Amino acid sequence: MIGIHDLPIINATLNGTAAVLLAWGYTLIRRHKIESHKKVMLAAFFVSTVFLICYITYHVGRGGGVTKFQHTGWIRGMYFVILTTHTILAATVPLLAVITLRLALKERFQKHRAIARWTLPIWMYVSVTGVIVYLMLYRM
Repeated sequence: MIGIHDLPIINATLNGTAAVLLAWGYTLIRRHKIESHKKVMLAAFFVSTVFLICYITYHVGRGGGVTKFQHTGWIRGMYFVILTTHTILAATVPLLAVITLRLALKERFQKHRAIARWTLPIWMYVSVTGVIVYLMLYRM
């Protein structure tokens, strides 16, 4: 049975999966494999949505609060730089992803490409740094 304390590893796995799907989707569109790109990007959106649900469930389920980073020295400063940039950019991803996806589904490809140039690197950064934050908090 999956418990509330299992969610951090599940969240990291979902973030890592999203990063792989984003990279794959980018590769597909560069190769002009539009239908495959569409499927993979929809999968990335789905995985990120599941992540968000699990993330909220974890924080509500444990009564809020933060997990303290236990290390000191330069690694502590590095952790907070990564966490701060991750958190700020993570707040933008849902809106950017929905707008980008919606433009594609409406076949407004010129606008889709223009915003995707911002959405992809931000979403990728958030997905990868989500895994890094997990590793720093729970595996160091």
